[in-house]
Amino acid sequence: MNIATIILVYVIAWWMIFFAALPIGIKTQEETGEDMVEGTVPSAPSNPNLKKKAYYASGIALVFTIGYYFVATSGWISFRPA
Repeated sequence: MNIATIILVYVIAWWMIFFAALPIGIKTQEETGEDMVEGTVPSAPSNPNLKKKAYYASGIALVFTIGYYFVATSGWISFRPA
């Protein structure tokens, strides 16, 4: 298994996890009762916590990639045709 495959698995896993985490814990400007920022809709998030979600996505994607690497190199599951 080459390094390009490992990087590709990490990047794909990171984006999938990040997009899945985006709606978690979101409060809209209307729900929080804050003054709405001019030019935005009431359903716009007041604080999306993107850095926190990116850190979590990085950690979870790293664990997933390490798991994938060990499963792929262990021989338990073969990704090559028989």
